[in-house]
Amino acid sequence: MRNDLEEDADLCLALEVATAEAGQRLDRFLVGRAETQGLSRTRLKSLVENGAVSIDGRSVAEAALKVKAGQRILLRVPPPEEAVPRGEPMPLSIRFEDEHLIVLEKPAGLVVHPAPGHATGTLVNALIAHCGAELSGIGGVRRPGIVHRLDKDTSGLLVVAKSDAAHRGLAAVFADHGRSLSLTREYLAFVWGVPERAAGTIATALARHKIDREKMAVARDGREAVTHWRRTEIYVGPDGAPVASLLTCSLETGRTHQIRVHLAHIGHPVLGDPVYGRGFRTKAVLLGTEAQAMLAALGRQALHATRLGFVHPVSGKAYLFESLLPEDLNALHAALAASR
Repeated sequence: MRNDLEEDADLCLALEVATAEAGQRLDRFLVGRAETQGLSRTRLKSLVENGAVSIDGRSVAEAALKVKAGQRILLRVPPPEEAVPRGEPMPLSIRFEDEHLIVLEKPAGLVVHPAPGHATGTLVNALIAHCGAELSGIGGVRRPGIVHRLDKDTSGLLVVAKSDAAHRGLAAVFADHGRSLSLTREYLAFVWGVPERAAGTIATALARHKIDREKMAVARDGREAVTHWRRTEIYVGPDGAPVASLLTCSLETGRTHQIRVHLAHIGHPVLGDPVYGRGFRTKAVLLGTEAQAMLAALGRQALHATRLGFVHPVSGKAYLFESLLPEDLNALHAALAASR
């Protein structure tokens, strides 16, 4: 007869405490067992606290309980709950996919994660529909592991975790900001004006704007943010005077709106940026007629995540993906370049 604790379990593990393991906290004992390597410590602690563990037939709910040699521990892992939000089928531009992660190109206009005002129609909804049962129970719910994001109106490359192992590994890489773990994130930004130097670094602290909470701002009490940039192309207007340029930006950190705030901070906001480049709208008259038309039709900031590189958190294989400019930015580029 099955133990009551095993009913409706997706996975049920019977473990015995070895002498060398005696005295450990229950959650640490579970983390250290090879049988539970697919589950994070946070997930295991939650399972204990929610009554999914019994010791010698007695249900326990204390993660800090010390285990004793010879005890028999039964761990019941319930099947992941249905994803919230729900899946919504929509086309995805996938560059790579395996059982652990997925790399795709996000189009401009697509919100990554559900939020107030965007409860449906997001990338997360699309990924839940696409991956289905392949998604592991990250945190106990079937949903993709979002480890970094792109603004709604920024296009380009994004990596998303499908398994717990990939989620933990990728989260560690992005939290490390590529300082000791391999990570490449490059963006192409069409900006107003031309920086005097060929390359540079912007290092400031960023925080929520004190008045407009939808915006970010340079602030002394904010979080460290570092952006490296290099000038790639210069564009002139009909009179031959420089008016805009193309920068390649490399992120050392990944704060909200980081590139957009940093470039505006040094006086070169991204073309089309309705938030941080609002004061530069009148400069459009300095562009050629075709470039003016392309910028007016763009309807978003001219920013694209063009390169993404990382070491696969499970296989250990290094990947580097590159993304060409999407149609709208390619048209803007052609119009700007025509006057070079």
